[in-house]
Amino acid sequence: MEEVEQVKAEALQIMGVFQLLPKLVVFDLDYTLWPFYCECRSKHDTPYLFPHSRGILHALKRQNVHAAIASKSPTPDIATTYLDKLGIRSMFVAEEIFYSWTHKTDHFQKIHLKTGIPYNSMLFFDDDNNNIQEISKIGVTSILVRNGVNLEAFRNGLAKFSQNGNASKKNKQKRPK
Repeated sequence: MEEVEQVKAEALQIMGVFQLLPKLVVFDLDYTLWPFYCECRSKHDTPYLFPHSRGILHALKRQNVHAAIASKSPTPDIATTYLDKLGIRSMFVAEEIFYSWTHKTDHFQKIHLKTGIPYNSMLFFDDDNNNIQEISKIGVTSILVRNGVNLEAFRNGLAKFSQNGNASKKNKQKRPK
């Protein structure tokens, strides 16, 4: 638990650098929050997270930034069992865990409908570049992770979100009335 608190403290420090934070951070599950595919495991297995995932989730909660899940897992029953076993399911305001042929656009439409949060106020982490590309097209700041969500990816995501937000503010200010 000591490492979780350390990561949480570092994540809070990172968040403090940025004036503009997302209203919602959306995470993929497999190879983003945890280092395996649910469909290759059993409900009876003991799940575990990437080392920084829990601390980052706690930091988001502390700063009142909502979190959600967008996963194309073909085994949502295993995924939700793991979220329960890990004690993190209550940290998410929306869980969209279902297989789809699309690049998670259906997941994000449902998350948007549930939360009312606009796409440009969301930050998304995923290990699949196809999802990153497609979800970026709808206005969500999207970050590709190679070794799960960690403090470096979190910092990069917040920096990109801040840049995108500041750019859209400037564009709004430039528009003639």
